[in-house]
Amino acid sequence: MDVEPGTKQDELAFAGVGTLAALVAGGDLSARELVELSLARIDAAQPLLNAFRCVRHEAALREADEADRRRAAGERLPLLGVPIAVKDDMDLAGEATPFGCRGAFAPRTADGEVARRLRAAGAIVVGKTTTPELGQWPFTEGPAFGATRNPWALGHTPGGSSGGSAAAVAAGLVPAALGSDGAGSVRIPAAWTHLVGLKPQRGRISPWPERDPFNGLTVIGPLTRTVADAALLMDALSGSHGADLHRPPLPPEAYLRAAGRDPGRLRIALSLRIPFSAAPATLDPAVRARVIRLAGVLAGLGHDVEIADPAYGLIGASFMPRATGGLDAWAERNVEDAELLDPRTRHAIGVGRRLRPLLGVARGLERLFQRRVGAIFRRFDVILAPTTAQPPPRIGAIDGLGNWDTDKVMVGACPYAWPWNVLGWPGVNVPAGRTDRGLPVGAQLLGPADSEPFLLALAAQLEAVEEWADQRPSPDAATAAACSCDAAAGTTSASAAAVGAAPVEGATTKS
Repeated sequence: MDVEPGTKQDELAFAGVGTLAALVAGGDLSARELVELSLARIDAAQPLLNAFRCVRHEAALREADEADRRRAAGERLPLLGVPIAVKDDMDLAGEATPFGCRGAFAPRTADGEVARRLRAAGAIVVGKTTTPELGQWPFTEGPAFGATRNPWALGHTPGGSSGGSAAAVAAGLVPAALGSDGAGSVRIPAAWTHLVGLKPQRGRISPWPERDPFNGLTVIGPLTRTVADAALLMDALSGSHGADLHRPPLPPEAYLRAAGRDPGRLRIALSLRIPFSAAPATLDPAVRARVIRLAGVLAGLGHDVEIADPAYGLIGASFMPRATGGLDAWAERNVEDAELLDPRTRHAIGVGRRLRPLLGVARGLERLFQRRVGAIFRRFDVILAPTTAQPPPRIGAIDGLGNWDTDKVMVGACPYAWPWNVLGWPGVNVPAGRTDRGLPVGAQLLGPADSEPFLLALAAQLEAVEEWADQRPSPDAATAAACSCDAAAGTTSASAAAVGAAPVEGATTKS
C-alpha cells in the first residue's frame, strides 16, 4: 500500500542518523530494511525533486546485507547500516564524478577519503546528489540533469551548490548527506531547506584526492536535520589524509560530546551588514526579521547580543582569483569536451586562467583578512548573521542570463556566506524560520579558527528551544517522497514493485 505521512515508515525516514544507527545496532531494524526504505523513497521522489545524479540500488543493498552480517557477528560501528548520500564532487569507487557537467567521465577507481571514512564507520552510500556545473552557483540546475527542486516549495530552488544533498535530507530520502562549501554551498542550501549545515574548519574533513580544492576555499561538511547528527558525522569524518595540504589538529573531545555541553554565556555580535561585493545586494525584510527574532531567542537564553560588524574590507580581492582559478584547474584535469559546458562556465574558466598569475597574491592576502576580520573576536565569541539575503528564488532564476546578470542574481541572493571561505574558519547554518509564504530561511553562527565545538553547542542550545527538527515539508512533498511497503508482513521492507524496474528519471543506476 502507499505510505502516507505520519506512518511508521515516514517516521523512520525522518528519524535521523543517531536514532537509525541505534535501531540497527539494537537489532530493531535491519540495514537492508533501512536501505530499501531509502531507495524506495528516492525512486518515488526522483521525477519530482530530482535530487540524485546516480543511485546505487544493487550495490547499496549488497552493502546493507554485509552490514547486517557484521552486526550479527557483534561488530559495532557508529554509522553501521545507515544510508547516506554524497555530493557529486566526491569520488566513489565505481562511479563517475562529473561535478554537474555533461560529457563522458570515467568511473573512479578508488574512494575519496570521505567515502573511505563513511564506509569505515559502517555507512551505506546510496547515491550521489546533484550539483550545478563545477559547483559555481547557489542554484542546483543545469543542462546535465535539469533542475533540483525544494521539498518545501517545489517551484523554488533548494539552493546550491549542494542542493541535491539538501533536498534529499529535507524530503526524508536519507537522514544525512554530505556537501561541499566553497562560497556557502553547504550553508546556503541548508538555509533554504530548513536544515543544519556545517562548514568546518579548512582541512577538518579531508578533501583527498583533492589536495587544496579551489585554492583553499572549499571544504566538505554535513547537512542534517539535527545538530547531534551533524556532530556525529563530524566525529566519523574528521581527520587528515597523509597528503593533505591543510591538517588542523583534532579537537580535545568528540564533537557529539561538545554539542551536548552548555555553551555558557556567550558574547554574540549580530551582523546584518552585507560584505563587500561588486554586484548590488539588499537584505530582504522577511529574512532580516527572522534573523533578528533569532537574536532575541539567544538573548533570552542568557547570551549578550549586540549589533556589530566585522571589518571585511576588500576581502573579495582574495576570493575571485581563487574561485575562478579552481574552476580552471578542475576543468583542465577532468573535462574532456569543454564545449559541452555552459557558456558562463567557459567564461569563468577563462577568467580563472587570466587571473592565474594573481593566485599567490590572493592567498597571501588571507592572513591580512584573518587579522582584520578576526579583530571582532576580541570582543565577541560568535557572530550571528543571515545566511542569505533573500528567501529561495524560483526555479529558472538564472536561465538564459549572461555572466554579469547571473552574478547579479547570485550575489543579490547570497552575499553573506563566502567571506568565511576566504578565512577558512567554521560556520553553521541553523533554521531561522519561514516566510509568510512558507519559504525557509536561515542564520549562520560564525566563529574563529577551530571553533566548531562551541558553535555546535550553541546551535544545539537553539535547537532545544526552536525544535526545528520536528518540522517537515508540506504534505505534497512528503507524499511525493512516500514509498510502497509490504504492509502484510508488518515490516519496513520496500516491495520490489515499490522500487520499480524502470530506470530512475534523471539518474543512473549502478550495480
